[in-house]
Amino acid sequence: MLYSFLSAAALLAPALAVVQPLNTTILGQYGHSPAVYPSPNATGVGGWEEALAKAKEFTAQLTPAEKADMVTGKPGPCVGNIVAIPRLGFGGLCLQDGPLAIRTVDYASVFPAGVTTAASFDRKLMYERGAAMGAEFRGKGAQVALSPVAGPLGRSAYAGRNWEGFSPDPYLTGVAMEETITGLQSNGLQACAKHWIGNEQETQRNPTYKNGSIVQESISANIDDRTMHELYMWPFANAVHAGVASVMCSYQRLNGSYACENSKSLNGYLKEELGFQGYVMSDWGATHSGVPSIEAGLDMNMPGGLGMYGLTFGEASDFGGNVTLAVNNGTLDSSRVDDMVIRIMTPYFFLGQDKDYPTVDPSSADLNTFSPKNTWFREYVLNGTRSRDVRADHGALIRKHGASSTVMLKNVNNALPLKSPKIISVFGNDASEDTQGFYNQNDFEYGTLVAGGGSGTGRLTYLITPLEAIKARASKDGALVQQWLNNTLVAASDISTLAIPESPEVCLVFLKTWAEEAADRVSLELDWHGNEVVESVASYCNNTIVVTHSSGINDLPWADHPNVTAILAAHYPGQESGNSIVDVLYGDVNPSGKLPYTIALANDDYNGLPTTAVNSTDPDAWQAYFEEKLEIDYRYFDAQNISVRYEFGFGLSYTTFELADLAISSLGSGEAGISAVTPAQSTTPGGNPALWENLYNVTVTLSNTGDVAGATVPQLYITMPSSAPAGTPPKQLRGFEKVMLEPGQSETVAFALMRRDLSYWDVVRQDWVIPAGEFGVSVGFSSRDLKLVGSVTIV
Repeated sequence: MLYSFLSAAALLAPALAVVQPLNTTILGQYGHSPAVYPSPNATGVGGWEEALAKAKEFTAQLTPAEKADMVTGKPGPCVGNIVAIPRLGFGGLCLQDGPLAIRTVDYASVFPAGVTTAASFDRKLMYERGAAMGAEFRGKGAQVALSPVAGPLGRSAYAGRNWEGFSPDPYLTGVAMEETITGLQSNGLQACAKHWIGNEQETQRNPTYKNGSIVQESISANIDDRTMHELYMWPFANAVHAGVASVMCSYQRLNGSYACENSKSLNGYLKEELGFQGYVMSDWGATHSGVPSIEAGLDMNMPGGLGMYGLTFGEASDFGGNVTLAVNNGTLDSSRVDDMVIRIMTPYFFLGQDKDYPTVDPSSADLNTFSPKNTWFREYVLNGTRSRDVRADHGALIRKHGASSTVMLKNVNNALPLKSPKIISVFGNDASEDTQGFYNQNDFEYGTLVAGGGSGTGRLTYLITPLEAIKARASKDGALVQQWLNNTLVAASDISTLAIPESPEVCLVFLKTWAEEAADRVSLELDWHGNEVVESVASYCNNTIVVTHSSGINDLPWADHPNVTAILAAHYPGQESGNSIVDVLYGDVNPSGKLPYTIALANDDYNGLPTTAVNSTDPDAWQAYFEEKLEIDYRYFDAQNISVRYEFGFGLSYTTFELADLAISSLGSGEAGISAVTPAQSTTPGGNPALWENLYNVTVTLSNTGDVAGATVPQLYITMPSSAPAGTPPKQLRGFEKVMLEPGQSETVAFALMRRDLSYWDVVRQDWVIPAGEFGVSVGFSSRDLKLVGSVTIV
């Protein structure tokens, strides 16, 4: 029997706890997910035909042992390593984290996180970030960047890795995936889209081990077919359509079976339906079998060892010698192994990595704590230049991106931009230098927060803090800056006893929220008594401006406090954090970020809570039924008619904008008109190419009606006809464009609607279908600020 979560109201004090009911239906590892065999062979369709031919020629020259090496990771200088085959001129593969920086190296940049980038709603920025990061990965000799992230998508506000990805909206995340991958791979670098699929919580993502044996398996994400297609697969389709080289399968189970040996997911959804031509690699330690995983579609076992995270290194492996043994004893067809290698080598040749590619920076070997040198059992030639500086001028780009992604949630009486204040008080432990160094894998009390923890973090080479940047800017005005950086002191004090006798003109409060891999958040409150800090400061200062550096959603109970005059959500902005926020505070940059998620009025308004405990010792006990189906984030709040504090897509500016002249036009479909069911065509990367054809064009006129230049983001939402199946969201984002305008300037903004944008997944037909009847087409500045409304009937 499916179950519903207990009311969150009773569960959020002091920390989130969702105990799985005793009557939960437990899905074991076999028999609940349809079997799809054999694993499809790569065809090179989509422009990879020439590279495929080279990959086949290369594979034909390999010995059985070399083929096993090609599909099995080894400990080495990089986070993941495929060893070299010198006799064929193949130097191996270096796989490196992560989604906001190349992590285990020196002299590299730390870029804004995925959630920050999503808040920009800026396609160009998304591409620029990917291209700049890709240049740094390549410069350090990495062939594969373990980036970007579409899983977790963001089903739960509490998920520990939401910040690595982009947004719970699949359209926004899909655009971000496509732009990021295109940027990364423009350098001849391979991108890896992760984590496929249903990786929506960290709790029990891996099995529980006792004395080296599994006593409880990973949690099973139980997702129905329509939800899978319209939410969780959607951005991965963009990734495949962009020509992504590899896809990483996730830790948890999916409808009972482990995600890295789920044939329906890997063979059926990814390789057949989406036409993926690259290779599937496991997350680190997510491989739990040999032949079953291989036949289910897994092509590369990372990092190659056994046990938790694959850290028991040695010749023993689920793949490795067992691949050769399985071929020799007839339990595994050699053609499947050949396809695994071909899939790995095709993007290698397509991206030109066989010619003049940089060697691995030896510094990586010293900084890689995942597989230190004493774990290596193969030789690596590390004779390249050590400690190469690959940062170029990326600091300026990061500064621009951080400012462009800052979301202004409140601005009363034009409190911002600051007008050269002479007395400034700075409060909060997020304002100053990090007291525990530039590589933080654990939460820390004192210091500004620019990235979360785990494999998705970065190693800073410098950090511009908010306090440093404020002092530098204030000095130009001859201003006095005071600071109180101990949250406990601030929260418990009468602020009037701390400040100088003359009252400050502005009080800037900097607060943070930590999140990390392998742990979900237990609260949506700001860390280190952040809410109490705001209340304390605001009780004294009538011009309190709050800046949050957060992994995502915070509850903000003080948002309506009359003395809180402005709120800026800066998320994780990277190494230029202080400069980025000061550019916005002083008006050098007009804020144009938009919320990539919804902030509710109350914590117990959120759905999709993670399972945090079970009442069973059954090895397969951990289950997460995605009963909310398509109703996550704003789709849920809209469907349930729940008021929110700040809606998806919301963000203020220092100027004002207007929208007018909504026009909807068909792009032509010939005499036959548009069919409801997607026309049958041969699958290419991304699926049926007909899904990617533009059917309609929507235009509006955007005008800057204020006094200063600024950018904003017109957003297009569709409402499907009533003939669409039950559970269809009331509205869905299907277009956005960031537009910069001078005062008084107007511009026509166009949105192209593809067939996939106008379709739902029909679980009976097993195809995308455009519903009959009238579509609503709305354009506005957020999901609940829709200025123009029109309609169109398509079929």
